[in-house]
Amino acid sequence: MKGMIKIEYPESLANTLRLSGKDFASEMKISSLVKLFELGKVSSGVAARVLGLSRLDFLELLAKYNVSVLDGYDTDDLNEDIANA
Repeated sequence: MKGMIKIEYPESLANTLRLSGKDFASEMKISSLVKLFELGKVSSGVAARVLGLSRLDFLELLAKYNVSVLDGYDTDDLNEDIANA
């Protein structure tokens, strides 16, 4: 089952970012998952699956958003991620 979120925004917002409607939607999805990962709400594996990326590709994507892969991780979190890799 898939869910869908509809977000209303002024067209000028996408234009300000110089993105088409489709590219803006993609950017919103990516940036939302990056932020959820940064806040510790989703794992890198979950975020990668939602975006259709490998976990390694998602971890590399974090650098584009200046998000540290290891920020906020404790030993238990790292061991869990390693076990799920």
